[in-house]
Amino acid sequence: MSRIGKKPVPVPAGVTASVDGQKITAKGPKGELFFVANDEVKVEYNENAVSVTPVNDSKDARSKWGMSRTMIENIFKGVKDGYERKLEINGVGYRAALQGKNLQLQLGFSHDVVYEAPEGITIAVPKPTEIVVSGINKQQVGQVAAEIREYRGPEPYKGKGVKYAGERIVRKEGKKK
Repeated sequence: MSRIGKKPVPVPAGVTASVDGQKITAKGPKGELFFVANDEVKVEYNENAVSVTPVNDSKDARSKWGMSRTMIENIFKGVKDGYERKLEINGVGYRAALQGKNLQLQLGFSHDVVYEAPEGITIAVPKPTEIVVSGINKQQVGQVAAEIREYRGPEPYKGKGVKYAGERIVRKEGKKK
């Protein structure tokens, strides 16, 4: 039995939720999101909470039960507070800057890398070595942060590159004489 799936998802204050069949829609101060649950689970809205139950006792239904509940919880948190992911840049001459809505990165290549932010994502550069990706969709925020990190991931010898804030890079020892 899913321990996560058993708990009903409370609708936070300031968020309105509606369930139409398998589609759950959440409206909040940050925007509007929806999630379409799989047919293997049943979604019900009652007493200011959304509960998810599996349709039958099959392995497929049980595996989608907890995931569906977590996705619903994520859209509620997204429309109320939003999500953000911080990236750090390490290396001599490595820096980031905003060019309108586009992110311009200098990462040691012969050219600058320009990353165009998708719709619904806000990129901020508080310092030249820090990037903050924010939005209401948790998956999209993580995807954009991963795409930016992919341009020059951290290398294990000097730790140069783009890494997530708080990420620990396993360092290697260099050549010995």
